Amino acid sequence: MSEVTTFREVFKVFLRLGLTSFGGPAAHLGYFHDEFVRRRQWLSESAYGEVVALCQLLPGPASSQVGLAIGFLRGSYRGALAAWLAFTLPSAVLMTLFALGLGVWPGAAQGGWVAGLKLFVVAVVAQAVWQMGRTLCPDRVRQGLAVLVAVILLVAGSAAMQLVALGISGVAGLALRVPPGDRQAVLSLPVQGRRPMVFLMLFALLLLMSFLPMQAGTQSWLAAEMYRSGALVFGGGHVVLPWLEEGFVASGQVTADTFLAGYGAAQAVPGPLFTFSAFLGGAVGGIPGSIVALVSVFLPGVLLVFAGLPLWQWLRQHDQARSMLAGVNAGVVGLLLAALFDPVWTSAVHSPAGVAFVLAAWWALAVVRVPVWLLAPGSAALGAAFF
Repeated sequence: MSEVTTFREVFKVFLRLGLTSFGGPAAHLGYFHDEFVRRRQWLSESAYGEVVALCQLLPGPASSQVGLAIGFLRGSYRGALAAWLAFTLPSAVLMTLFALGLGVWPGAAQGGWVAGLKLFVVAVVAQAVWQMGRTLCPDRVRQGLAVLVAVILLVAGSAAMQLVALGISGVAGLALRVPPGDRQAVLSLPVQGRRPMVFLMLFALLLLMSFLPMQAGTQSWLAAEMYRSGALVFGGGHVVLPWLEEGFVASGQVTADTFLAGYGAAQAVPGPLFTFSAFLGGAVGGIPGSIVALVSVFLPGVLLVFAGLPLWQWLRQHDQARSMLAGVNAGVVGLLLAALFDPVWTSAVHSPAGVAFVLAAWWALAVVRVPVWLLAPGSAALGAAFF
């Protein structure tokens, strides 16, 4: 099969997934399993499990990284590009259009429909904390680490303190010998000379550059904020919320209402939650800002996948490294737990009616399992009617 044919094949399959994959990261992994393991048999069950395990350990959007890895395994770097473009573009275009619409009609971000979306976001993040807690904190040690990180951030929350708290949880995971999970030895990728280290060093260099002082609102500032968020987020799309809130709301680039309205809308579109970055970039810098933000937030995850896949055999054999990452993942739950209170809860819930709305939305989401693409616009409509 030629490279052009492979690109088209991968692009076509992932475009359909990008247009129909509602439900967030966990649902995406299910869609990928059905499509690429059961139907097309591009990967074996065990190989897919290893790809998912690796991407869960890396910073960045786990489901998008799994898709990127599948495209890479199918068609090398061209296949990876096809997978990322096709899976990301549909939701990115919708989120950019939403940002431009709010730019034309700024008063729309103050309406009752935004209040409904903000309350819906509280239920979504609460459900994410619950699900991630069950997966990433299965024992008392990791539950304790999650609570410790949440306490630290609630008392002294800042972007720098988030890094410190996650560092503490990683060191604690190593010191307490957090169980790293079972080893697997199915996915075999030879180390490609120096190329993985080149990707890893480029990732680190760009991360260091993202901490340089820049004028807020410029394209370079936007790229730095997004790259830093994408590089330091463990746990997937929901966890990017506190990082981006610190950069965009605390700096005054967007209002809290606009920020949470965009995040609520991101729940209602298919594809990766990281396309929320396209909304923020569009709100700050129009279509060019949307493109810069989108590429910048995904770039670190892409570099880490290209570095991590060939080095997976090494990482699999080192329990110390995996114990540290397990500790960081537990800390991520605490990070999201702190964000659930501030800014999500404090910005959205101001009355007993708001509490009732959140409880009803959570029940519909977690118990009745109403699809998010129905629940988000429904919450906006109810908010417009009652708030």
